[in-house]
Amino acid sequence: MSGAEEAGGGGPAAGPAGAVPAGVGVGVGPGAAAGPAAAALGEAAGPGIPDEAGLAGARQLQEAAGDPDAPPKKRLRAAEAAEAAAAAVAAGSGKLEERLYSVLCCTVCLDLPKASVYQCTNGHLMCAGCFIHLLADARLKEEQATCPNCRCEISKSLCCRNLAVEKAVSELPSECGFCLRQFPRSLLERHQKEECQDRVTQCKYKRIGCPWHGPFHELTVHEAACAHPTKTGNELMEILDEMDQSHRKEMQLYNSIFSLLSFEKIGYTEVQFRPYRTDDFITRLYYETPRFTVLNQTWVLKARVNDSERNPNLSCKRTLSFQLLLKSKVTAPLECSFLLLKGPYDDVRISPVIYHFVFTNESNETDYVPLPIIDSVECNKLLAAKNINLRLFLFQIQK
Repeated sequence: MSGAEEAGGGGPAAGPAGAVPAGVGVGVGPGAAAGPAAAALGEAAGPGIPDEAGLAGARQLQEAAGDPDAPPKKRLRAAEAAEAAAAAVAAGSGKLEERLYSVLCCTVCLDLPKASVYQCTNGHLMCAGCFIHLLADARLKEEQATCPNCRCEISKSLCCRNLAVEKAVSELPSECGFCLRQFPRSLLERHQKEECQDRVTQCKYKRIGCPWHGPFHELTVHEAACAHPTKTGNELMEILDEMDQSHRKEMQLYNSIFSLLSFEKIGYTEVQFRPYRTDDFITRLYYETPRFTVLNQTWVLKARVNDSERNPNLSCKRTLSFQLLLKSKVTAPLECSFLLLKGPYDDVRISPVIYHFVFTNESNETDYVPLPIIDSVECNKLLAAKNINLRLFLFQIQK
């Protein structure tokens, strides 16, 4: 019997020349036994979970494929087996990611959270948007907010953020919507805004009327051929007039605020809107502040949701409006300008709008005017809070 037959096991049981028994890793010496061990450990670890033994087996196959002393056929078979092992490991990690998606997703919208993650007392996860929306809906329906999974009570004091889940989600891969490449979620926003060559961008001449939108890698070619820089002076003047009009509106607001700050009698105070229900058969939510004193007068603020719509909880669009009431008696008409801004410790975004009214004993309350919040998301933030804290500025106009 030759040495080759002794090394290969010899006899009829050896099978056809060059054949590799199923489950046996191709390698030299101890590496030959690594295949079945890796497979056994992989099965024990569970389907879809890449284990250390599987990774070690794949590395050994790669080493065998790169061995210059091995026969050409053996190197070829080892390379094919290494590619198959790498594909199996990748498939296993993909399955693990899919399982993590289902484990870490929000219980309300069933999507992966993009920012803060909250959990109920039983550990069920909710993204920040859904959590705030649940609290706002419960406030509108005069109910206790509950977890959609286990129905335990939830509130800002009962629920806490889950930082471990936030970090885990930030490391999961997500697909760029422009180039379709995979990136960790923590890096995806920066990639889409600054690095992606396929991100949608605008021509630098958009301020003078260029409407072009396109991928970033085509921007240089477009700008070189853009016709807008060659516009005549008359065409540019029309565009500049439109820009001046929008700029004048902004400046008018700021100039009005600066002129009000020069008044002799100015007052401001922190106000706290507290939730109440009407006495109607179908109760409605409204807010009211305790009485407060500004400019030596007593005042009250009231607010309502969607202008007292019957079922505001069924509407996706939510707004708040408020009115200012003078509770003390005056001997002469009291002409005032007023505006509401966010409080010092709130993160709600409010655009300043100045309102004007002349208070008398007969006409002591303003009409309901919109609270200039940005959108329904900001409104939900206010509704989800226990109280709404804002800052009121009053300017008395003296003639």
